[in-house]
Parts: sequence; C-alpha cells; structure tokens
Amino acid sequence: MTSPFRAIRPSGDEYAPYHEEYISLVPNGDIVMTLQNQIADTLSLLRGLTDKQAMFAYAPGKWNIKELIGHVIDGERIFGYRALRIARNDKTPLATFDENAYALVGGHARRTIPDLANEFEHLRISTLDLFGNFDEAAWSRRGTASGYEVSVRAIAWIIAGHELHHCGIIRERYLK
Repeated sequence: MTSPFRAIRPSGDEYAPYHEEYISLVPNGDIVMTLQNQIADTLSLLRGLTDKQAMFAYAPGKWNIKELIGHVIDGERIFGYRALRIARNDKTPLATFDENAYALVGGHARRTIPDLANEFEHLRISTLDLFGNFDEAAWSRRGTASGYEVSVRAIAWIIAGHELHHCGIIRERYLK
C-alpha cells in the first residue's frame, strides 16, 4: 500500500553529508515501491554475468564484481538493522563499519553469481517487509549512526541509492 509519508524525500539534516551522493540518485516517489522495483533490474544485471566477468576488477586494488555485490548486500543488511533499531526508538548510538575490512573477510569472490543474486533477492524482500510495515511515526524517528543523526526515512533512500550507485559502477566501469 502506498503511503504519502513514504514519498517524502529526506532533508539534508536527516543523514550524513556523504550519503547525499546516494540519495540524489533516487527518483522521487514512494521509496518502498522504488526498492521493490529495483529487484528485477539488479537481478537481471547479476544473472546476466558470467563467472569470468564477475571476477573482473577494473583496476588494481579494486573489488571484483562479486565483492562489490557482497558489499551491497552487507551494506543493506547493516542499514536495515540501523533502521530497525531507530524505528523502535532505540537511542543507542550505532557504530560505523569498515566496508574494506568486511570485504577482506567476506568470502564473496569464492561464491557464485547465482548464489549472490539469490541472497540479494531474499535480503531485499526482507528489507521490503521491514520498511513496508513501519508506521508514519517510525519513518520520522532519528538516531545516531556513524556519528551522524539519521532518520529511518533517510536510511530507506540510502539503501536504494547505494544499490543504484554500485549497479551504475558495474555497468560503467566493469562491463565496458
């Protein structure tokens, strides 16, 4: 069900400045519907990759596509956890995470693309269940993550933008 409060774009005081890059990529509209609509596009991208393509890194020291997708999955899982805590009015400041340290031990490169695509799909469905059931008050709640104030609303937009950003990088830098 579409709700007007899910279409409110977060204001700049609802997230860390570095998340503007992600939020700016997200089109206006119901963010839960945006998250839903992203599934098919991302799965099509992932399921169209060969294992050789998925092991490609476009520059030394850069992640390969499997590691990049693992990062998107890790990020969505962490952002979802943050949203849950904040939506439930938990005022405990939430720590940052080092995506490079996660990628180093994540083991994503040894997994198959179908496996990573399935995990992404299942996680996104879980994310949709989470955000789809927040009431209007929960969407406006704010907490602290990585030393910045953030709203539940902003986290939903960050998740969508983070995925758009990284799928764009795959298309522009890995598949050219």
